[in-house]
Amino acid sequence: MQTMVDVGTDTLWAEDSRGDGPVLVLVHEHVADSRMWDPIWSQLCDIYRVIRYDARGFGRSPAATREYSQLLDLIAVLDHFGVEQAYFAGCSGGGTTVINLALAEPARVRGAVLLAPGITGYPFPAEPELDAEFDALVAAGDEDGIVDLTIRIWGASGPDPFVSDLARSAARALSSATLQRPDPPVFERLAEIGAPSVIMVGTADRPDLIKANEQAAERIPGCTLVLMPGVDHYPTVRAPDLVLDTIRDHCSPER
Repeated sequence: MQTMVDVGTDTLWAEDSRGDGPVLVLVHEHVADSRMWDPIWSQLCDIYRVIRYDARGFGRSPAATREYSQLLDLIAVLDHFGVEQAYFAGCSGGGTTVINLALAEPARVRGAVLLAPGITGYPFPAEPELDAEFDALVAAGDEDGIVDLTIRIWGASGPDPFVSDLARSAARALSSATLQRPDPPVFERLAEIGAPSVIMVGTADRPDLIKANEQAAERIPGCTLVLMPGVDHYPTVRAPDLVLDTIRDHCSPER
């Protein structure tokens, strides 16, 4: 079932597979939209009641018209579907949102699979030249250039038409990103997470992100770290079977 979820004056596109299985909520990365889950969607629906949505401006969700919070949008989606507790899989910025939920409303998170999550508050080194290149492309309205840069940064595993299409969706969401409230820093609070957690990160992802994920896995109590050989920042496209197996193994009531 596909629907639109009200989030204040804006709306989010969302999909609910329905069914009687345990609830699994998928939160996409911010260099893609919710189609990043397509390679494993049908297999997950055989086991779970699966819910996914497009963040504001991504995919099938309209652009944001006023300031918003990714965390509050996720909570609105959960409330819309009457979900009090669920398993979560979140990638990159979506992983950040899941971490924020686990800290803000821990009772709602039964378990989390975090794919190359963004770790706010981690001391990432500054990259002024890369930032300047990106800002120039945005100022010029060069969508093709933004897509090419996105793939150069995040798509090290090689060219793929689907990855390019996902990156283009992200480029079109940039106007909404300017209205997003900054995520709070979580690096120093990771030890507070009580939900069983797995962090997955590809060896072809950005080196500083890999380091951040490794340190995050050490700080989250009982967290399992899974390294994905040769995988970049698009894990469900590059290694769908590994991601699927990890979600099935970790997000199980029998654990």
